[in-house]
Amino acid sequence: MSMPHFDGFTSTETFTQVPDSLFRMLGDIDDLNEIKLTLYVFWRIEHMEGAFRQICRSEIIEDKSFMSNLTEAELVVGLAKAVQRGTLLVVQNSEGGFYFVNSPRGRASADALQKGDWRASARGAASQPPREIPNIFKLYEENIGPLTPMIADALKDAEKVYLPEWIADAIEQSVKLNKRNWKYIEAILRRWKEEGRAEKQDRRNAEASRGDDVTRKVEEFLKRRR
Repeated sequence: MSMPHFDGFTSTETFTQVPDSLFRMLGDIDDLNEIKLTLYVFWRIEHMEGAFRQICRSEIIEDKSFMSNLTEAELVVGLAKAVQRGTLLVVQNSEGGFYFVNSPRGRASADALQKGDWRASARGAASQPPREIPNIFKLYEENIGPLTPMIADALKDAEKVYLPEWIADAIEQSVKLNKRNWKYIEAILRRWKEEGRAEKQDRRNAEASRGDDVTRKVEEFLKRRR
């Protein structure tokens, strides 16, 4: 089985902080699943918001991509070894346990939960794995056309002004409206910036009915800038 090729890290992606002491333990960890799960929990918790940061075993299982080469039995054993080693903490519950990083914040949260200061419902909705930041250059080539030097420079300049997610969404919107050109994509981005954009809006709802309205607004925006 061939190993998938990795194109390399990008300058726009997020990073996860990992304590130096974990790297000093690597020579003692002989279970690949233990280190995979330890790093996975660090990653998920690092990208959470709020003071009470933890992840349930059931939430890990729901991540099909991560679990593709890991059985639930291996997950249970790997987590148990991480808890035994002391890199992770666990407070048992009906969903297989709340797992915390064994850091000052994690110890305080686990202690509060054990004392009843936190209710299971207080943690809010189940967390999701952090969204992968899109490669806008690849998206452009796959959906719009060849990546010429001029377009590449325009995308680099756009990255300094807009979030990568915005650019990816603008490319997606231009494809759906069959307006496959950078000028139109840039107009969408400028309109979002000047008129505001509802980040929590579910773009998948009623996209067909909104298509004509989006087209009209962008074309009006382009006319105003001529």
